[in-house]
Amino acid sequence: MSKLLVADDEKNIREGIATYLEEEGYFVFTASDGEEALETIQNEKIDAIISDLRMPQISGEELLKIVKDRNPNIPFIILTAHGTVDSAVDAMREGAYDFLTKPVDLERLLLIIKRALKKRNDKTQQNVLQKNVIIRKNLSYYEEIFGKSLIMQKILELVKKIAKSKASVLITGESGVGKEVIADAIFDLSNRNDKPFIKVNCAALSESILESELFGHEKGAFTGAISQKKGRFELADKGTIFLDEIVEVSPEVQVKLLRVLQNKTFERVGGETTMQVDIRLLTATNKNIEEEIQKGKFREDLFYRLNIININIPPLRERKDDIPNLTKILIKDVASENNKEEKSISNDALKALYAYDWPGNIRELKNVLESALILSKGKQIVKDDLPPKIKNNKNQSFNITLPIGISLKEAEKEIIKQTLLHSKNNKSKCAEILKIGRKTLHNKITEYKIH
Repeated sequence: MSKLLVADDEKNIREGIATYLEEEGYFVFTASDGEEALETIQNEKIDAIISDLRMPQISGEELLKIVKDRNPNIPFIILTAHGTVDSAVDAMREGAYDFLTKPVDLERLLLIIKRALKKRNDKTQQNVLQKNVIIRKNLSYYEEIFGKSLIMQKILELVKKIAKSKASVLITGESGVGKEVIADAIFDLSNRNDKPFIKVNCAALSESILESELFGHEKGAFTGAISQKKGRFELADKGTIFLDEIVEVSPEVQVKLLRVLQNKTFERVGGETTMQVDIRLLTATNKNIEEEIQKGKFREDLFYRLNIININIPPLRERKDDIPNLTKILIKDVASENNKEEKSISNDALKALYAYDWPGNIRELKNVLESALILSKGKQIVKDDLPPKIKNNKNQSFNITLPIGISLKEAEKEIIKQTLLHSKNNKSKCAEILKIGRKTLHNKITEYKIH
């Protein structure tokens, strides 16, 4: 008998759906808010989740992210009011299986549940058949996906050097630059690639849940802890664990992380038995940790333990030479994900991609290409298939007028000042326009005392 979870803060809706599904032969758990739903998920093997989008404590959107981080194979069906359909569509992009507007059509809900469970069972059987032929991504894969720019080639060389060591690695860079890909590469090229590789997004979990998720808990440790649970560190023993958004962890969890790194030991929440693990820790953040240390939000001693090796990934706007290769790879990926035929991209469209600054980095590029592939009517993605902000981008040259007779230094200072003004004080963009490195620009600004 399949176990379902119905989460909705409206009692009549929650109990009405539960009663109907029980009559159809399902075992149904109910929850009146996101926290209660999460407790049920932690303690029961749930086969599918039906959740309201708007709930107290933890919203349906937050619950979806947590569930997909822990077990992406659990079908997640969203219930939403007509006014929040856009949010439901966003949830579909985040991994929800389907959504229904209220009032809920129970027969349609039943059909969606049956389809979702069948798809999950088919996928599970396929995984069982393939479990002995899983092939880790090899070096040639990463040589292709890392790109051709000099900086990314240097990062790949660093990854190859450190992959087989046990050193902790801190991966830094803006959102969407590909920090998780770096973590994947380190694991796949390591000596531990036949052992567990567990990923946790620290920003997606509350403080109390994160501690239990990482270190596990004993029965009775807190309300809802009806059985013992192993944490991610215990499950990752002999393997690798990747903690994304590491800066978001609480001071209490930071203390326990420091102890794991120093002694390889910890206790489950509510427990007294000391557990010992052999793990390699990879972490990532899009924030400046040293600034967080100065603010008193992050432990300096923990930072030194995490930062044995640092890999900083530059934003896409600083390595635009990678755009053609990334575009080719990403089109192939999104075509496969959407069951679409792979398409080429026109030169005009590629030029438009190159001219754009990509504040969302590779993640934004992938989203743009996915949209273009789906909307494209021909065999090729053309400029008109791109979003207006990209196809109508006015990233053009500008003129600087300098008086005759000024010195070269004065001319250089004025050019830098006007370029900074044109780029709205974006130093990366300014350096790109001037065709100099960001460090060189910083030195020039200091030398000429430009404010």
